[in-house]
Amino acid sequence: MAALTLLEAMKIALNNGETKRAGVIATFARTSAFLANLPFRNIPGNAYAYNVEGALPGIAFRGINEGYTPSVGVINPASEALRIAGGELDVDVAIVKMLGGNTRASHEQMKTKAMSAALTNKLIKGDSVTDPREFDGLQARIPVTGTQFISAGTTDGGDAPSLSKLDELIAAVAGPNKQLWMPDALARKLTTAARTPSLAGTILFDKDDFGRPIMRYNGIPIVTAYPENDGTSPLAFDEQGDLAGSPGGSTAGSIYCVSLGEGYLSGIQNGPMEVRDLGELQVAPIYRTRVEWLVGLVVEHPRSVARYGGISNAAWVA
Repeated sequence: MAALTLLEAMKIALNNGETKRAGVIATFARTSAFLANLPFRNIPGNAYAYNVEGALPGIAFRGINEGYTPSVGVINPASEALRIAGGELDVDVAIVKMLGGNTRASHEQMKTKAMSAALTNKLIKGDSVTDPREFDGLQARIPVTGTQFISAGTTDGGDAPSLSKLDELIAAVAGPNKQLWMPDALARKLTTAARTPSLAGTILFDKDDFGRPIMRYNGIPIVTAYPENDGTSPLAFDEQGDLAGSPGGSTAGSIYCVSLGEGYLSGIQNGPMEVRDLGELQVAPIYRTRVEWLVGLVVEHPRSVARYGGISNAAWVA
């Protein structure tokens, strides 16, 4: 089965008459633009095995009556395990009696928003070493010593975001379906840069699937993250600025360029997100809905993601 976005999965659920599941999936997508854009494919079992292209085979020239030296490429096997994400959506029976049936849906929507924001945080900050129950996010997959990391500089508090470095970030990523995932503060400052002819690249404004405005830099969508329940963004300015090793303050952030789709960056799942109405519990006067998703993240191409780090929350420069 081809990879599907959450909006496509929502439409399938609606067509199957699964209105509660469709509503929960829609809330996930509406809350997190990262999750809404990431395609998910169904896999059997509990893990997905795949190959990552390493080195290409050699090519040479030959003379008459000469042969070629045989050579083969390098394929690095890799695998990603599914993780179990979800939660219980509880609403007191008394609240439903006093305020009506729609109250349950409102409380479930709030819980779903919180779950969506938490899962979005793991897309960036997830670390299976710290917690083996979660998958590795992009920050863990692109260390500061990696070839797909672009440093803003060596200033302790981070260096100002640069359009030339942003161009370098985009060039480091292969694939047709690119997006820029950046802190909301830097996206807002980019609109200011758009009014400065000496700074701006080609910046256009469009609308997403929910009719909300979206900005494009040189045709590439700029996507920002919805913060968690406590207001913390998964792309907060909480990283070390001087990535060369100086102790400096943790006031820097990162921008990611991703290429979405099969063969690049995508999600995996063992079937669609499950939404089960368990009714009223015997042990307490509570209506419970359980949401569970067997989910993971796959980076199949070595150049499907790049990170531009060590950026301060400052105005853009050339």
